[in-house]
Amino acid sequence: MAEWDLRKLQILRTLRERGTVTATAEALHMTPSAVSQQLTNLARQLGVPLLEAQGRRVRLTDAARMVLRHAEPVFEQLERAEAELAAYTRGEAGEVRVAAFSTAVPALVVPAVRALRAAHPAVTVRVREAEAAEAYELLAAGEVDLALSLAARAPDATDGRFTRVPLLADPLDVALPPGHPLASAHVLRLTDLAAEPWIFGGSGPWSDITRRACEAAGFSPHQGHSASGWTAILAMVEAGMGVALVPRMAVGRRDGVVMRELGEDRPVRHVVAAVRKGAETGRAVSRVLGALRDAAAAGAHSGANSY
Repeated sequence: MAEWDLRKLQILRTLRERGTVTATAEALHMTPSAVSQQLTNLARQLGVPLLEAQGRRVRLTDAARMVLRHAEPVFEQLERAEAELAAYTRGEAGEVRVAAFSTAVPALVVPAVRALRAAHPAVTVRVREAEAAEAYELLAAGEVDLALSLAARAPDATDGRFTRVPLLADPLDVALPPGHPLASAHVLRLTDLAAEPWIFGGSGPWSDITRRACEAAGFSPHQGHSASGWTAILAMVEAGMGVALVPRMAVGRRDGVVMRELGEDRPVRHVVAAVRKGAETGRAVSRVLGALRDAAAAGAHSGANSY
């Protein structure tokens, strides 16, 4: 098979465009003898004559024109690759794979993706729903580029594999049945609900968050019912079966349930992003982190005015 040397093909192409060896040499910052030598070597490699004398000038042979006809799509594809690579290095292009826990997907990831589509349409985000343990396993294995989790479930800050990026302090509000005596109380504290039946999961992060918040307020919550999904939890609250702590980011407004902000003892949960150490300097990853920060800031602002 003939050897296809792109640099020499570029010289041949320039000769076709400029018409003379001298003009070709000037365009490519070469000497005329170097141009002639490269074209002679190319002809030898391809096994066909590429130039023929025409007075004091040379012209391309039919074989040379056929070679360039086949080379043009290659040059076109290389131009596209160069443009795409330049966009990639500027952070305007690239794919970022994100693993995120369920409530973060609609509250943070989706708004970030929408913003990126408008500002940086060549940055593609692939989303995978995953709880913290799985998300960090995927991150460590290189199967995702960015993981979102609750700070309490993230690797310790001393873990040298990852860089943690704080995103949001998400307040926890209390969900009450519409007819609850405290639904219209002027000020509501967690301790006011110490005797209530609480609804939360039997295990997992939300069980831990509810228990810790109540214990920090000075009581141990009585678990009236166990559920881990917000649809089930809020349906039971609406039916008057108990009360529940609800992250503002997860729910927002909901008909049939009274959502109340808590007073001085209001707990929060912290949401963080993590990337492999050093990856935060990548342009596309930086774009996604920036979009997530903006989504978190917008969510915090709108959440403060939800009730």
